[in-house]
Amino acid sequence: MSINDVVIIGGSFAGLAAALQLGRARRTVTVLDTGQNRNRFAHHSHGLLGHDHRSPADILADARAQLQRYPTVSLVNARATSLSGALDGFVVETDSGPAVRARRVLLAYGVADQMPAIPGFAECWGTSIVSCPFCDGFEVADRHWGLLWSGDHSAHAAVLYGFWTGRRTVFANGHAIPDAIRADLARRGVAVVEGRVTQVRHSDGHLSELRLDTGAAVGIDVLFAHPRSAPSASLHDRLGIAMVDHPLGQVVAVDDRRQTNVAGIYAAGDLANPMASVTLATSQGAMAGIYALQSMLE
Repeated sequence: MSINDVVIIGGSFAGLAAALQLGRARRTVTVLDTGQNRNRFAHHSHGLLGHDHRSPADILADARAQLQRYPTVSLVNARATSLSGALDGFVVETDSGPAVRARRVLLAYGVADQMPAIPGFAECWGTSIVSCPFCDGFEVADRHWGLLWSGDHSAHAAVLYGFWTGRRTVFANGHAIPDAIRADLARRGVAVVEGRVTQVRHSDGHLSELRLDTGAAVGIDVLFAHPRSAPSASLHDRLGIAMVDHPLGQVVAVDDRRQTNVAGIYAAGDLANPMASVTLATSQGAMAGIYALQSMLE
């Protein structure tokens, strides 16, 4: 069985950016991808230089087509089911085809958002329920924004949104918001609505109002929410790769060279960064590929 220089698990923005750098360095690379990229629910991607307001699916399709010119890069539609081995001798089993061997491994399989059990929430996710104002705020500026409170970290978000709109409503959703935060929100003109959200009323993913267990119904144009997330696969667990907690889940811990605590295994994208961003994922993926390459000189 031949051995790759690098096997990349995950073929979205981080994984393909790494493959591009490695392919241009004439390294043998296999990219394993399921096609379940996190932002597949989004109609447009924003803030990526040269690709602003394009469909994420279209950007990724172009990237895959461009990688075809590099003969050492193989794109494989498969799910990695296990990862074993050590530096210069990793083995990745897949759900289709033979195992893949590699000197280095890049984990770029991202995370999956855990939708709350609120009727209508999942149907609106990526359309009128979103998480990032830098990604989606410009298109809905000056409209009525809602924020589903998920912890004290939400206070920063409610204030930040003031750059885009002055019409902001926080939905406590059963959380006890501290008095000091409430006072600051009131001073900034941010309304707070009590009660738990029981339903998102919408039409084809475009929400119209939130219904609460208090019997109230509040109309808004867009809802910002930060559901918890979890890694899209568990390969990191089996090798004892260290994790870092953040308010909404966990990410893989990496050093300045994007390497995990296991020699030869790197991580990039949302799996290794709680700040979800196509721009950051692309940058980190490229750097992880370059650092993995450089490690082969040592």
